[in-house]
Amino acid sequence: MIVEDNISFREVFKDLLLTQYPPVEVIEAGSGEEALKRLGSNAFDLVFMDIHLPGESGLAITGKIKAGWQDVPVNIITGYDIPEYREAAIEYGANSFIAKDSLKWDQISAIVGCFQRAKDSIGLKPSCVRLASGGSQ
Repeated sequence: MIVEDNISFREVFKDLLLTQYPPVEVIEAGSGEEALKRLGSNAFDLVFMDIHLPGESGLAITGKIKAGWQDVPVNIITGYDIPEYREAAIEYGANSFIAKDSLKWDQISAIVGCFQRAKDSIGLKPSCVRLASGGSQ
């Protein structure tokens, strides 16, 4: 799932995912509230979350996702690469933090590829995404 209020960014990101991973189903949400509704009783393999969203922040929504679906990896992708947001991402349980201005497709590809391989390996829990307080992953 891509949770992003910028429609243009969301569409480009979705197109890149579908081009690289054609069998993947990508669900979109323009707000945290919409993301939580889409999650419902379903679990997604990955969530890419913006921080600045209408209504609640992406960090607060990350905390709610982690409270209800702790195994769902949430990856913060934001234009606001400041230490306070990185620290908050850790506190709310995010699995990675990537700044949009330094976003490289190989970072996204590594995250998606890892989880896709783990999913294909029947029951393996991916351990490839770890969030450190320093530097982006």
